[in-house]
Amino acid sequence: MQKPLIAVLLASACFSLNAAAADLIQVYQQALANDATYASARASLAAGRERIVQGRAGLLPTVGISGAITKNDSDFDPWNLGAIGTLPNGQPGVIGASGSNLRTNEYTLALQQPLYRWDRWQTYQQSKLQQAIAEAQFAQAQQDLITRVAQAYFDVLAAQDALESIRAQKDATTEQLASAKRNFEVGTQTITDTHEAQAQYDLTLAQEFAAVNDLDNKRNALQAIIGAAPANLASLKAGVTLAVPQPANVDPWVSSAENQNYGVTVSELQVEYARRDISRNRAGHHPTLDFVASSTRRDLNGQSSSSGVTKNNAIGLQWSVPIFSGYAVTSRVREAIALEDKARNDLEATRRNSALQARQAFLGVSSGLARVKALEAAEVSSQSALESNKLGYQVGVRINIDVLNAQRQLFQTRTDLARARYDTILNGLRLKAAAGSLREADLVPVNSLLGE
Repeated sequence: MQKPLIAVLLASACFSLNAAAADLIQVYQQALANDATYASARASLAAGRERIVQGRAGLLPTVGISGAITKNDSDFDPWNLGAIGTLPNGQPGVIGASGSNLRTNEYTLALQQPLYRWDRWQTYQQSKLQQAIAEAQFAQAQQDLITRVAQAYFDVLAAQDALESIRAQKDATTEQLASAKRNFEVGTQTITDTHEAQAQYDLTLAQEFAAVNDLDNKRNALQAIIGAAPANLASLKAGVTLAVPQPANVDPWVSSAENQNYGVTVSELQVEYARRDISRNRAGHHPTLDFVASSTRRDLNGQSSSSGVTKNNAIGLQWSVPIFSGYAVTSRVREAIALEDKARNDLEATRRNSALQARQAFLGVSSGLARVKALEAAEVSSQSALESNKLGYQVGVRINIDVLNAQRQLFQTRTDLARARYDTILNGLRLKAAAGSLREADLVPVNSLLGE
């Protein structure tokens, strides 16, 4: 008898685990592991971290070995007097002519160390900027993932709330329709009440189909981020209190957005990159100086007086002074100057846009908190209005359409209240993202607002 009991307990435990709702932190962890956009940003960061190694390589010595193996057969008859005959070795050949059969093996080990290469120095400095840009872009991608996950999560909750509200409204309308039919049958109400209830029911049914479709779309959008069909999601606890952004003044947020936003950081680095690109292109007018050293071994075998092994070691300085390049360098410098001007304007545009996003998000939080408070009061009033209309309908001082309208008003208020709470939370995350301060830890207080 114990084995079936154990099996039942294990099955119920497994069912409880499967039925547990996933919260925002769990969904975010799934996104970290499976989101393709975030994985692409992570790969871009890994690639960007190689830029410094590549830029530094232009300043380090290069060592290489090269060689050649050649065979040279030649015959020489200076007066064209040779005749075909038998050579002393008994082999046929040209009598009176000379020839050689040479085989050469040559190897060279060479070293070159740049001493003055201004363009390569600027390239090295630019590689540091490129790595910094990759780091800032990845940080931006991390913030984007947080906001995308939160947006998709609360979109699903909003769609669920809308569907539940419509289904509750459909149930209430069904009861009202049945009541209208009964009252019409006993002669206490007209057919108009039945038609009104039927029309409201049909409209609610159509809204239910649309809400089901919208919920499927929102769940599919979340699935595209986390890479799997989302489980049941934890919803907001009843009567949650949303926090006011700190500081409660918009100016510090705007200032932070103008200076610490990752988009602004990337643009600032790109301006510095463009400035150094001007110097790198101007280096086309600069001389170059390299330290060079080489060691050569030449092994010559054959019918020649120079046969044998020859070795040569060389060390010295190699320089070059450009004189004229067809105005190519001057043109590239003008191009780089124009691109720097473009980068500076892009920076200003990014800074203004970041400030705008911060203001919009701050206003979204402030107005959202006020709207939530107003809708909470409206929910209480709508509930009271519905109860009053139901009582008035029972005693005959209210008609059926009054009850239906009161029901619709209550359910719509509840839906709007939930959406207002979600929007306020999301605007709080967007505000921190615009200021460049959004971190994974910021999901913890949001997650604490969620329950089963």
